Amino acid sequence: MKKIAIIAFLLTVCVTAGRAQESRQDVSVSGSALVEPFVGSSTDVYVHSNTAYGLLASYRFMLTPSSAIEGNYGITDHNLIGYTNPHGHYTVNTRNMEFSAAYVRSFNFRKYNPFVEAGPGVFIFDPIRNMTTTTLDAKQQLEVGAIFGAGIAYEISPSFDIRAEYRGIITKVPTFGETGAPANFTTNKWYQIYNPVLGVAYHF
Repeated sequence: MKKIAIIAFLLTVCVTAGRAQESRQDVSVSGSALVEPFVGSSTDVYVHSNTAYGLLASYRFMLTPSSAIEGNYGITDHNLIGYTNPHGHYTVNTRNMEFSAAYVRSFNFRKYNPFVEAGPGVFIFDPIRNMTTTTLDAKQQLEVGAIFGAGIAYEISPSFDIRAEYRGIITKVPTFGETGAPANFTTNKWYQIYNPVLGVAYHF
């Protein structure tokens, strides 16, 4: 009887430890939108864009029950960035990629878990050479910047939650290497890209 009690106790400890370990990580996949603001500059270059859609994949590792580190990879296609300068109007059809890391602080209210996050990021602006891109000299550009955000996760089961977040992406306005007349894209400005996301996270 004593052996059975000991075995039952050890199994309970192992299951509890296993669950605690599982709850320290999660992965999420979200749909995302990129909304870029209108940019005016002293160089007489004006930049505007359409709203583009894509995906964001994230991995979180819990350091404590309320803090985590996060890695992100995002991709968005068909982001049409338009440049207007005294010489004319140009459009670059762009594939955007994001590689970022963040510190995440969460707050637990039963099934609702609000959170905030911030960290550095690398952003790639890659021209898609098709009929929409009106300058063939546009080159891929890599910019360093930062992300920040706030959101809420709603637990639908011990393993899954729905996650909605507003993210901000701060980076320099890309020039795609076009810095001379006639296709001068230079603004010498940074801007904040609005990036709402909605997805599902799996805890393990």
